[in-house]
Amino acid sequence: MTLGDFTDTKALALCLREKGLGDTASVEKSELFTRCANSLRIMAPDKYAEALAFFVPGRIEIVGKHTDYVGGRSIVAALERGFCVIATARDDQLLRIRNSATGDFTEFPLHPNLEVRPGGWTNYPMTVARRLARNFTGPLRGADIAFISDLPGAAGMSSSSAMMIMLFFVLSVINNLEEQVEYRKNISDRLSLAGYLAAVENGQGYGTLRGDGGVGTLGGSEDHTAILCSRPGHVGQFSYCPTRVDRYIAVPKEYVFAIGSSGVVARKTGSAMVKYNRASKMARAIWEVWCRETGRDDESLSTLLADDPEAVGKLRSILERARINSFTPWELKKRLEHFVRENEEIVGPAGEALANGELSIFGQIVDRSQEIADALLGNQIPETGYLARSARELGAAAATAFGAGFGGSVWALVKKEKAETFLNDWFKRYELSFPEPAKNASFFLTQAGPAAFGIG
Repeated sequence: MTLGDFTDTKALALCLREKGLGDTASVEKSELFTRCANSLRIMAPDKYAEALAFFVPGRIEIVGKHTDYVGGRSIVAALERGFCVIATARDDQLLRIRNSATGDFTEFPLHPNLEVRPGGWTNYPMTVARRLARNFTGPLRGADIAFISDLPGAAGMSSSSAMMIMLFFVLSVINNLEEQVEYRKNISDRLSLAGYLAAVENGQGYGTLRGDGGVGTLGGSEDHTAILCSRPGHVGQFSYCPTRVDRYIAVPKEYVFAIGSSGVVARKTGSAMVKYNRASKMARAIWEVWCRETGRDDESLSTLLADDPEAVGKLRSILERARINSFTPWELKKRLEHFVRENEEIVGPAGEALANGELSIFGQIVDRSQEIADALLGNQIPETGYLARSARELGAAAATAFGAGFGGSVWALVKKEKAETFLNDWFKRYELSFPEPAKNASFFLTQAGPAAFGIG
């Protein structure tokens, strides 16, 4: 497609519906793509220039709080909100990126020795650019890029991961990365691509693809899996380390997700990163002390629990006397208890109840997920706790906070016929109880959407 093609919003909306977005979302995104095209024509004026376009969604975590990076399970879905991006290739190594909504602009070379500036949104595209330049044979070609996102920022919907995936898609197509030997050796499908892009974000190596500093967070591949592997109208149950599909479960057709973003931001480049990484480090510390005390070399916390029926009891005993990486035995035991309950008692049963249409049971299980996150994981705030409780009081079939925590959002499963009224009442209650955060809050409806896709 050419830049000029993106001015036809009716044709764009039809294309987006065919990709799996709902009617309303398709119209909204077609308008966003047109704004990107107009912005890009300022950077690269040739309206007949060949252009690449992608939609990269944010995601909802149904259940599976802080389980993925230790090999656990979770249930996730893609949102109908995300990043719309249009790009044209350059003949040099320069990347020029403009946010079509805010006018923010950055440019930098696609180079393996790129000095990444910490903090702020540019950290994410710069990290991707540096990692690709290090992992794949170059020099790689740059691009002029215009994007716009309708995701609330730092709200637990994986906007940072979506931005990184957005840039990867652009650079991968422009540089034919799939044809490179190192790509084919390590990445064979979208599941393995999710694993690689998680490693780009957390800085770890992936197969023979060497790691680097990442963006500073020690997360797993849940976000990337949801963004890359979701199906319209379904939630996906996945296991991690390595990433694999357990099953897809249809969302009841008469229901839709209501999303309440608390307005309390949890930026992974700020103080929330320290808290998030602490939860990750505690889980790793449990695995490390197990391997040291038993002489075993289990792949992950999930693996060791699955391989030994008595492992939980043994670990509790080991942790009674453990002090590692400044964590107390009490902290480590709480972290273990949360993982065991969330991974073993929440994810599987919640998926089974939803698959069987037992929404009352599903709601009760999701309630327990919220309760143990507050009691054991410690990543909840009063605002998200209130949003989950008030959603249930207003008749939601299920509701819980999602994302890394320490801020963020809540999803609620509600009947479509009452969804608009529910959303309005939900926000009003929140505004009365938390007037200051409500000024920055965002409430909207979404179906379970498609995975990231290209247009044209």
